[in-house]
Order: sequence, then C-alpha cells, then structure tokens
Amino acid sequence: MKKPEVLALIPARGGSKGIPRKNIRDFAGHPLIAYSIAAGLQAATVGRVIVSTDDEEIAAVARAYGAETPFLRPTELAGDAATDLPVFEQALAWLAEHESYHPEVVVQLRPTSPIRPLDCVDDAVHLLQAHPEADCVRGVVPAGQNPHKMWRIDATSGHMQALLTVPGIAEPFNAPRQALPPVYWQTGHIDAVRTTSILEKHSLTGDVLCPLIIDPRYTVDLDNLWDWARSEWLVAFGGLAYVSPGRRRRSMPKKVSLLVLDFDGVLTDNRVWVDRKGRELVAAYRSDSLGLNVLRREGIEAFVLSMETDQVVAARCRKMKVPYIQGESDKARTLKNLMNERNVDPASVVYLGNDINDLPCFPLVGWAVAVADALPDVLAAADHVLSRPGGHGAVRELCDLILNQKSE
Repeated sequence: MKKPEVLALIPARGGSKGIPRKNIRDFAGHPLIAYSIAAGLQAATVGRVIVSTDDEEIAAVARAYGAETPFLRPTELAGDAATDLPVFEQALAWLAEHESYHPEVVVQLRPTSPIRPLDCVDDAVHLLQAHPEADCVRGVVPAGQNPHKMWRIDATSGHMQALLTVPGIAEPFNAPRQALPPVYWQTGHIDAVRTTSILEKHSLTGDVLCPLIIDPRYTVDLDNLWDWARSEWLVAFGGLAYVSPGRRRRSMPKKVSLLVLDFDGVLTDNRVWVDRKGRELVAAYRSDSLGLNVLRREGIEAFVLSMETDQVVAARCRKMKVPYIQGESDKARTLKNLMNERNVDPASVVYLGNDINDLPCFPLVGWAVAVADALPDVLAAADHVLSRPGGHGAVRELCDLILNQKSE
C-alpha cells in the first residue's frame, strides 16, 4: 500500500479566556503545545508538523520544539468564534500556493489533549489507509454517561422528556445499561482527515467516519486550573505510557543481536510467595521460554540481568537455558561490560525492564522496552511499551516482535 503524504497541523491561537496563554503554559515540565508537537514528530507516518497560530510567542515556542511555522494565521481566523475548518482551509491554501505542497492526509493534534497513547497518530493514519471509503478517523472514548438515560425539560410545561429513543426498548431510561447501545465521546486526541474532505466537501469529517477507540484513562479536558492540576497528576502518577516531548522514541534495530532482560517484574509478575521456612516462590510464564528458544535458533541470544541474588533466578534461567548475572547493584556498568565482552554493537541490543533500576540501561542500548505494568517513569522513558504485563507473556510478546521483523 502506497504511503500517503501526511501533514500534522496543530491549531494554537494566542487568545484563551479560561486559562490565559494556555497553549504555552507549563504542563508537567513542558509548554502544553509541546506534547502535540511531539506526537507529530514521533509518528512514523507523519511527514511534516506545522503549527497554525496568530501569536509570535507561540510560534517561537513551537519552533523550539521542532515544529514548523511557515506562516502566521490571519487575525480573522483567531477570534473566540473562529472554527477549525477555515483554519485548515487557509493552511492548505497557503502551502499549495507558496510551497506547492499537497498532503493527502491532515492530522489534527489539538494542544488541549496532551496525554496521547504512544501509537495514537500512527494508528489513526493506518486505520484511514485501511478504509479507503472513509473520509476521517476520529479519536473516541467510551462515554462516561449514557445519553439514553438523559432528559430534556420542556420550557413551557416543566415536564421531563426522554432525550433519546431506542428501537425495541420502550423505556431506555429504565433499561439496564447492558441492554443499551454502546455510545462514545469524541476527544481531542486525534483526527486524521483526507485533504479531499476539507477542500472538496468543506468538512473536517466528511461523510464516512471510522472510530479510533482510545483508553478513557487518557482523557483530559483543560478548561480550568483544577483540570490542569488533575491532569498533571495523571502524567506523574497515572501509570500511562504517553508521548513525551522530552525525547524521541527510537525504532527497533533492523538487526537485533542481543536481548537483555530484567528478571523480577519481567519474567515474573513481581510477586513472591514465602513459606514458613523463608523459601521463596515466583510465578513465570511458560511461553516466554519458548519464545526465547526460537530467538536462540535464529541467532539472537538472550541474557538476564538481575539485582537480586536468589536461587529462583538461577533455577529459572537454567531451565530456560539463558545465561544470567545476578546480585549486581550497578546494572548499567554490568550491561556495558557485558556488551564489551561479547563485542556487541550497543545499537543492536534490546533491553526489557520494568523498574527504576532499569532506567540507566535504557540509553545504553538501541531499543529500550517496558512491560505494560512498568512504573510510570519507565513507561515514559521506553521506546516501546508492550501490551502484556510482566510475568504474563511480556517476554514472549517481545520475542515475537523481534522475530516478525527478522522475517520481513
């Protein structure tokens, strides 16, 4: 399938009544707009990231974080009543006239939805590609409140009337939630729109929309300072893997020669059972071992690096036929020595971890990976976050990712 030319456009006007200068106000260590810029820059499918603003200060901040600002938005498109469509039409017209640039897909990244899943943008573009009949892909979350249980109050009589009806259900407002149609709330995370819908249909959605269903935990709505504080807490303590402006995620190395694994919380679920005699037991995932065996047959060695000194580590590693080092407090130094001794190019090494003692190892290798239930700082620092938690098939998932790339 031909890769389309994709433009990420970030609308960011200078005026903001609820929170003054909202787009460049500090949010968890970076200007708010930086998160949307990072989402565009880190997406593999996006060719250009442009900020449409009427404000010179916003434009300067946007350029500092890697976005382009080839024009300033006209004043008439920057007022409180301005809608998105003319902003996008103006941007496309300017780019066509001054640069002969004609993207096939435009991705809208609203600054007010800064907490995005890592693959949000690429998933939206790929979904649009997979549905040639669609004009737009829009990010949605399951609605927190079901509108089938909502009411209107008649202004004349003061009586209540059901907001919606459901075919086949006489009184949907009295029906159990499970019997009602699922409903979704649109978010500001992502819109991927075909340019033809904007220029020919004069619409940012067109006629046929596909949903990109997003985990509702990523939903924020920055209307006031209370929302702001709550959302910053979510970034710090919510345990979410999100696009961060602090660094660019790297892709998996084309050639992987070594996979280095933490043990506790990666090959186990991080729990331990202790009997009355003090003997410890852990739970492991049998298919992890099979995945590592297949890697070994393909010439890719695995190695376990653990801070713990425990017979469980040794016994499990011997069972899996994986070499190991345990009882090392400085994992980064040990990792460097390991790569030097084996004469391995660090760019070809993949590291999988879950806790803060793994963080010093991340920048030393070509691809840093975290299990799904890793600590928030680890999730934010990882190049890739697995869908499975530690001890529940995370290692097998990573093995399959490496093997699938090798077979391509």
